[in-house]
Amino acid sequence: MPDRTLLVPRSPAPAEPPTIEDEVRKPVNTLAIVPKSARITSLGRKAYNVLLYEAQEAGLEHSVFRAPLERIVKGVDFDSNDHELIKKHLRAMVSTTVEWQSPTSGEGSAWNVSGLLAHARLTKERGQVWVEWSYAVNLKQELLEPTVFAKLKLEILSQLRSHAGIALYEICTRYRDVGRTARQAWRWWKPVLSGQPETERSAKLEYRIFKRDTLKPAIAEVCAITDLEVELVEYKDGRFISDIQFEVRRKRQGALVLREPPQPVDLSLLDRARGLGVEEDAFDRLVEDFGAPAVAQGLEQLAARSASAYPQPLRSPQRYLRSLLAGEESRMPAPMPAPAPVDEAARARLRESSPKRQARWMDEWLRRRRDAIAADIAALSTAAQAQLVEDLLDEMAERQVHPSIRKRLQNSGWQHPLVVREMIRFYAAGAYGEGWDRPTPEQLLAVAAELGDE
Repeated sequence: MPDRTLLVPRSPAPAEPPTIEDEVRKPVNTLAIVPKSARITSLGRKAYNVLLYEAQEAGLEHSVFRAPLERIVKGVDFDSNDHELIKKHLRAMVSTTVEWQSPTSGEGSAWNVSGLLAHARLTKERGQVWVEWSYAVNLKQELLEPTVFAKLKLEILSQLRSHAGIALYEICTRYRDVGRTARQAWRWWKPVLSGQPETERSAKLEYRIFKRDTLKPAIAEVCAITDLEVELVEYKDGRFISDIQFEVRRKRQGALVLREPPQPVDLSLLDRARGLGVEEDAFDRLVEDFGAPAVAQGLEQLAARSASAYPQPLRSPQRYLRSLLAGEESRMPAPMPAPAPVDEAARARLRESSPKRQARWMDEWLRRRRDAIAADIAALSTAAQAQLVEDLLDEMAERQVHPSIRKRLQNSGWQHPLVVREMIRFYAAGAYGEGWDRPTPEQLLAVAAELGDE
């Protein structure tokens, strides 16, 4: 029989949360995780760190580990029969194939490939849900009793919101006493920081896009939240950037004053988002871009818009939510109001107008409408615009738009004359519904009053 020693609760009373000084010792081979089969989300990485902390507390003598699920995650109704959300996360940890490697070539004891977890199991015992898990045999010793590792404060990890920020903090912590991380090709860093497997499409990504959308936001997040100052160092091969590394310094004020003990990973917002039609990957990106408080506020407005019949049901709740958030987190627009009652005199005047005049008014109204929406898009953050481009590329691929048009969008940006109307249509349909380009009689007459009846 294999050893199935279980980690029992450390005392009959409910376990106390870790103190603010508690740290997880993360082996160097687990810092630069390269996903091979699926995306690693920031929520998944945080939950994995909590599981690793619990396992290290239990010790190497155990083969299988157990803890109350509420100590790992919170915010999901575990009294219901629907555990699909947490099952999905655990399933991903078991099925996601990763390469484990040190950020410094040759530093780790070996190269390994496995899943994040070897197995996971949920059980309900006397009204409490427990999670059980184990690690691959080729990694267990190194994970639980590492010889070369980074000491990560769980409270700081809990405050970081993007996968790139978490990964960069973990790696830089390893080198804070050295002063610099290892120098690697920038393409080596891309899957490590993004948490995304390399694809044919991502392999064509230019360095400037990676720097704009991943490196700069991650560096800003680490410098703002953690006890480290991080600076990017670039190396050229001819005219192009080939390698990068990071300078790492401790902040002069020393360790941060942490506000509260480490908390379980909160899945309540994700549960709410799924109920409104927002997929987990899209939710994770929104939290990374705007933060959980702004997403929570946006979900309330999405719920109000979804309950409204005007102008018609939302085709893409995810796009609508991003549109709400992307302008400014603190200045999100209110749900679109219902139109004012149509004035019969206005209808009569339109009926009496010639088709040529109506077409002229319509063209002018639509031009102004497109200009206003284009200005809204241009006012979004660089990261938000980049995400819109990615979403539009996916939608155009589904509609089988000619590859040359999609390439123009990818290489020249959404403001290129050949694609700007596609972006305006895509953004407006998500933000305002399919009726975004249909004016009311009053709106047409307002334009007519300015243009005259000529």
